[in-house]
Amino acid sequence: MSEMLDDLITLRDWLRWGASRFNEAKLFFGHGCDNAHDEAAWLVLHALHLPPDRPEHIEPYLDARLTRHERLAVLELLQQRIARRVPAAYLTHEAWQAGLRFYVDERVLIPRSYFADLLVDGFAPWIEDPYSIDSALDLCTGSGCLAILMAHAFPNAKIDAADISKDALEVAKRNVTDYALQQRIKLVPGDLFAGLGKRRYDFILSNPPYVTGEAMRALPPEYRHEPENALAAGEDGLDIVRRILAGAANHLKKNGLLAVEVGHNRAIVEAAFPALPLTWLDTPSGEGKIFMLRREDL
Repeated sequence: MSEMLDDLITLRDWLRWGASRFNEAKLFFGHGCDNAHDEAAWLVLHALHLPPDRPEHIEPYLDARLTRHERLAVLELLQQRIARRVPAAYLTHEAWQAGLRFYVDERVLIPRSYFADLLVDGFAPWIEDPYSIDSALDLCTGSGCLAILMAHAFPNAKIDAADISKDALEVAKRNVTDYALQQRIKLVPGDLFAGLGKRRYDFILSNPPYVTGEAMRALPPEYRHEPENALAAGEDGLDIVRRILAGAANHLKKNGLLAVEVGHNRAIVEAAFPALPLTWLDTPSGEGKIFMLRREDL
């Protein structure tokens, strides 16, 4: 180790070494980065206390020489990623959606929702006036990131964020507090709609568990660090989606909107619910990963 620390001096050296070792170890990338170079940059920047949200800002520092203490910190973080196959977001305790930082740990799924792209634009054009949304629900909130993005997208809305996991709600509470949104976002423990009483909403959004049994059995090691109950949803991946569709009408206002993320399961959803007039939404990061319905469609 001493020889390696003496050979790898600059930030550029460590970035190259990290990317090479990540590729050699055949790590899986899917929790914020999609390649070895970007993930190595993220971890190196974090270890050096440089802003990791803009990896392109690494350029001015590439030839900077690292102190021995800094080299040890970088090495420790890169080796953890390789040896334990822990997603980078859990090592740094931060994830990014729509340019916002969120605290994460292994109590919650790492944020990577297709909804983020849509909420940046206030869910246009399906919601014409973001200021008209008075009440919204983030069902299966996890880390609370989508509830926070909704609070930014809909300035007048009171938002409920529900989850069955009390551990997840502890993480969500931290994120809501970080953004000083305690007066606008209410965290609700309970199984789907169970803790919501008779409340009705203009907009219900959900990124529920939807991984099929086959996909769960084939998950790369990195995904095994995430809570299984935030991923698995029965053999066809629709156990939770069925229950959402069964209960949503009772919690939507007239003309209220329901949007549900189902990832790659579009064909499964269409086969399971042939009578529903599903509208599939495209985002810059994926096509047909979210379906939408009006209350009257349910």
